[in-house]
Order: sequence, then C-alpha cells, then structure tokens
Amino acid sequence: MEKEKENAGKPLEEKWHFGHNKAAAAAGSRSIRGTLSKVIASVEETGPRPLIQLGHGDPSPFPSFRTTPIAEDAIVEAVKSAQYNHYSPSSGLLPARRAVAEYLSKDIPYKLSSDDIFLTAGCAQAIDIVIAALARPDANILLPRPGFPLYEARCTFYNVEMRRFDLIPEQGWELDLDQVEKLTDENTVAIVLINPNNPSGSVLKYQHMEEIAKTARKLGIMVISDEAYGHLTFGSNPFIPMGVFGDVVPILTLGSISKRWVVPGWRLGWIAMTDPKES
Repeated sequence: MEKEKENAGKPLEEKWHFGHNKAAAAAGSRSIRGTLSKVIASVEETGPRPLIQLGHGDPSPFPSFRTTPIAEDAIVEAVKSAQYNHYSPSSGLLPARRAVAEYLSKDIPYKLSSDDIFLTAGCAQAIDIVIAALARPDANILLPRPGFPLYEARCTFYNVEMRRFDLIPEQGWELDLDQVEKLTDENTVAIVLINPNNPSGSVLKYQHMEEIAKTARKLGIMVISDEAYGHLTFGSNPFIPMGVFGDVVPILTLGSISKRWVVPGWRLGWIAMTDPKES
C-alpha cells in the first residue's frame, strides 16, 4: 500500500521499470525507411495530389517492373506443396543455399558450396547479423561516405565505433585508400564496400577493387561487400563481384533477390563467405 501511495502522484512513465532503447530509437530515425515514412505521412496529410515515391529502392510499385512468372509459379507451388511450412535451419534451407552458391559461383573463379551461404530475411538482416558478429569490445568498422545509413544504425545499436572514409567524386567515387590506411588500427575488424554504390550509383573498376583487396590484406581486415544492386549497371563499368579477390583477402558478400528480381517484399537475402585459402 505504501508503494502504491508513493507512485500515485507520479507521471505514468515514472511508475514503470522499463523504457525504450534510446540507441535503437536514434538508429531507426536515421534509416532511409524511417525518414521516408515521416515525409510520406506529412505529404499525404497535407497534399491533395497522389504521391509518387522516388526515394526508395523498390521498383515493385510501378507496373512496368515485375518479376518473372517462373519465380511467381515456383512460390505458389512451394506454398501449395505444404513441404516448407516447418522450421528451417538457422542458415537456411539446403536447396536454397545451394542455389545461391551456384548463382554466385558463375561470376567468380571459385566454386562456392552451400556451407559458404547463410540465408537472411533480406539484405537488411544480413547487415545486422554481420555487424553483430563483429561487435567485440573496442572494435571499429570502416564505412564509406556517402553510404547506406543502415550500417551506421546497426553500428550504433551494437556499440561498434564507426570510422568513415571518403569516396572521391572526381575519381568516379573511388575509395580514398590513403585515408583508409590512416583510419585503421589494431581494433579495426572490417571495411564496408557498397558496389554498385548506394547512393552515388557508381561502379568500381577491377583495378581499383584489386587495390582495395591488397590494402585490406596488408591491414589485416576483412571486406564486407554489399552487392544488393549487383548487375544493375547502366554505365561503361561492368559489375564485378568483390568475391573475385577472395584469394587475396576474406570477403563477406551481402546480397538479396530484392532489386534484381523486383521482389523486396519476399525478404530473401544472403551472406556469402569467399575465402578459398581459409585465412
């Protein structure tokens, strides 16, 4: 009774022993989807005209973009079969992992196996898992500037120090490798690449990618290569997977079916390990 009397006059939030995670809330506010949601809500409330969302990487709302009927039929058949309603292994179903391994192996000089693939709920969860796995005390990760805000959000959430290196516009948004070396110390665990780049749209050339791999090897850090927009290129530079340089430095490739197959709502992504030397 005494406790109840003590709490009776207090504001509601002072009565409870729980509260929101401030780090998570701050991280979420910096996300692209979080920002767009606020903008869209304000426009829909005040604007009489329909809203065309050009600020997100989701082509599926536009009728001119649709995935192949083969993929749609495969999904329907899988659902109707009732063979995949069970819990799956944490790394993903074996046939799906094998399919991803075969797909990625077409573009690199090594043969990936299903053991090299970890399936995720889209590329966003792949980012979350990788950052969580590397989040040891005092760890820091090198992030590109400009880059995809979700990396900053997850580093904030997992208390991983962020060190940002610049992409140089005058050099086709290549990495400032001198700056990368200066930023690296004994607590640096990885460098993040986004290729093709979000948001600049640039595509890295083979020679520069090779320099990145050799630099990472010299510094003793792994490369996290975000290739969500892989093969979606419109300039003179062809897309080259960073996994090509897996014999130089360990590579974690992040990808998904969202963009190339126009199905971001299907939430299927992957983490692929390319390290033929088993460093």
